[in-house]
Amino acid sequence: MKKPAVLFTLFILFCLSCGKPTESTVEMNSISEAYVKLVLEIGQYDSDFVDAYYGPEEWKPKGEKLAVFPSTDFRERAFLLLMQLELVNSDGFTELEQSRLSMMKKQLTAVKTKVEMMAGKSFTFDEEAKLLYDAEPPHYDLTHFDSLLSDLDNALSGEGSISERYAAYASQFVIPKDKLDAVFRAAITEARKRTDLHFNLPENENFALEYVNDKSWSGYNYYQGNSQSLIQLNTDFPIYIERAIDLACHEGYPGHHVFNALLEQNLVNGKGWKEFSVYPLFSPQSLIAEGSANYGINVAFPGAERIKFEKEVLFPLAGIDPNKAEQYYEIQELRSKLDYAGNEAARKYLNKEISREEAAKWLEKYLLYEPDRALQRTRFFNQYRSYVINYNLGRDLVANYIEKQGGTADQPEKRWEVFKVLLSNPHTASGLK
Repeated sequence: MKKPAVLFTLFILFCLSCGKPTESTVEMNSISEAYVKLVLEIGQYDSDFVDAYYGPEEWKPKGEKLAVFPSTDFRERAFLLLMQLELVNSDGFTELEQSRLSMMKKQLTAVKTKVEMMAGKSFTFDEEAKLLYDAEPPHYDLTHFDSLLSDLDNALSGEGSISERYAAYASQFVIPKDKLDAVFRAAITEARKRTDLHFNLPENENFALEYVNDKSWSGYNYYQGNSQSLIQLNTDFPIYIERAIDLACHEGYPGHHVFNALLEQNLVNGKGWKEFSVYPLFSPQSLIAEGSANYGINVAFPGAERIKFEKEVLFPLAGIDPNKAEQYYEIQELRSKLDYAGNEAARKYLNKEISREEAAKWLEKYLLYEPDRALQRTRFFNQYRSYVINYNLGRDLVANYIEKQGGTADQPEKRWEVFKVLLSNPHTASGLK
């Protein structure tokens, strides 16, 4: 049963909606401020929750967090904000303003769900993905992945299991640690140049690059605001040559760094939509962020252009034979078709159908991970849970959306144009279909 104070507030909101409508933009901005403050307060209790904040300093929580997580208060505040959004008179809204309203509802649904999870409520993998990321993850059975493994089996020579043969083959393509910085900076510089040709990036945009250890992820972008980022790369395990372009694009250009800079430039500064000054990680925004970051790799370095650049620049910088590039990327293309196997491992593990060790074995078999790297990935499952869907499902949803708008591979200029519009405006997974 709702508390009397909550019922009274709902009654007042209903009465206001029946009278002369308030100015909708002012109302949205008021809700936006309350939303930002709520997200920041919740972030005091989970260090992963707020991925970035670059709004007003005075909106940050005052004082120390409470000794006991105030889940009831947070949940009710999120519920009330959702009710306020339902009462917003959107008759005169533009299509963009309608998208803003829709996205804020979905973001608040995710916030409310995350509070419930922090308070101990359990959801299945699919329920969680829908509530947090506005997405419905596909299901694949083992026969799908086994058939894909057979293609890799035929492509890899040598003795032993497919995983063992792949590990032996891929060892030729590890970037030596003393060459990591030179290779990554060359990849980032080229990714930035290609992106700037199409996006006209903010003049002051920049990033700092750090190498770290003991993380559950391979790379991370901490957006600082004012078009600045801190990009961290995890060096716990050997880093293969293809990861240079992958991470340069995903974390930097045209990935997370550019996505956040465009949202800040166009929505926060350009329109005053302050809700975009805070980024709650476990929310629909992440599917667009991760999906567009992965899709952006092929936008910036399509097919033959990537191999050409790597053969001419990155392979020599890393001291790797460039004559082996074509075959290596043929193998990588076959391997990439298996990436949804990671989602299935996460689903089974988080639904308590298999143990952590069994999930790691699954990753060793179907994603060809080394044992230590497989266990690292299960750390990611523990920390971020159904977030894993955002990388591959997000990429595929973004790709389909861009192509439907005419941004196909044979129309690269159009693809960049549609991609920039996507990155600069409010979107969630269900709106991309």
